[in-house]
Amino acid sequence: MSKIILLDAGPLGMITHPRKNPDIKAWMGNLVRFGAIVRVPEIADYEVRRELLRAGKTKSIQRLNALRLLIGYIPITTDVMLKAAEFWAQARNQGQPTADNKALDADVILAAQAFIIMSEGEEAVIATTNVSHLSRFVPAKVWNEIP
Repeated sequence: MSKIILLDAGPLGMITHPRKNPDIKAWMGNLVRFGAIVRVPEIADYEVRRELLRAGKTKSIQRLNALRLLIGYIPITTDVMLKAAEFWAQARNQGQPTADNKALDADVILAAQAFIIMSEGEEAVIATTNVSHLSRFVPAKVWNEIP
């Protein structure tokens, strides 16, 4: 069983700007070359895409679209949103919210996407720049610490 690597918005955004982030381009290339299973979660796509659209970054949007087609995409499902609501409530009940109470809270949605994958018997890890929020719920590592 291979580990599925879910790209958080931080690394995903960096991948859409390869000239500014050559290290992540090499990292991503190595993952794909050596057969790692890397996926674009829908919530991370949303976070990156909305900013690219706002900024008029058409080439970066094209890169994001191409990446989704190349490596695959994990859609948001009802099960994901139900688990995300549990994570959201749990974090607040513990006094450790991952976002403002009025925010959608993409971190818990992303964590729920990884959790659902793991509940189906797969290993998963989130490649991120923000380990502290995500690792409360599921495995998460800084992107360049994932071989």
